[in-house]
Amino acid sequence: MIEQFYRPGSVQQALELKRQFQQDAVYFAGGSKLNATPTKTRQKIAIALSQLGLDQVSWQQGALHIGATISLQRLMDTQLIPQALREALGFVYSRHIRNQATLGGEVVSAAKDSVLLPVLLALSAQVVVGSGKTMALEDYPLCGGSELLLAVLLPDPYRTCATRKIARSAAGLPVVTAAVSRDAQAKIRIALSGVVAPGRLRDAENSGLSGPALEQAVAQMISPPDDICGSRAYKRYIAGVVVADLLADCQASGEKA
Repeated sequence: MIEQFYRPGSVQQALELKRQFQQDAVYFAGGSKLNATPTKTRQKIAIALSQLGLDQVSWQQGALHIGATISLQRLMDTQLIPQALREALGFVYSRHIRNQATLGGEVVSAAKDSVLLPVLLALSAQVVVGSGKTMALEDYPLCGGSELLLAVLLPDPYRTCATRKIARSAAGLPVVTAAVSRDAQAKIRIALSGVVAPGRLRDAENSGLSGPALEQAVAQMISPPDDICGSRAYKRYIAGVVVADLLADCQASGEKA
């Protein structure tokens, strides 16, 4: 439970507060993850990020630069973002949640059923952290996921990309969320969440497969548990179908272009 609340006026002050309080402190943006199960925080000190100016979207050095504290709804309403990201933001069914939740919070929490991480991974997203370092989004968990997240960068935001969420209802738990992208060199990126922890399927990307052969390959690459969202067999089947369909969509779009 949060007992102390600090509102620093600069990134440097926020970092200093974290160094001072260490594991007793947590960065606070919208609070949608810190106040909800299963990501509810146990820390007692909140370091608010609302005064740091990290909520803008702009072009910087040839990449789309998205501030970490921008709300999902405001990001969804921004004209600069790619269509696939806009669709993924729409997978968060509640406008109230989109108004509270932030992009940085979604990235840092790295929920297994995240509907945003697959499309960000498929778009080769990078992150900028408090130390000033820029790294691939998929490498962020390797540093513990505890560094202050300043921004998400999309170096090639308008590459061909498609995403889809499978759930029993708009408000239901996602069974699987998948995203597939295809760049100008026809290089494929495939990312999933729900049936696995959010991440890429590199073996599928490099397989050169499509259609039913890709469906079967993807199904063999994952081992999801039986749970309320469905049986293991169903999850493997539907993940394969969705990935193959998304790849076909990307290939068709590439041919039209």
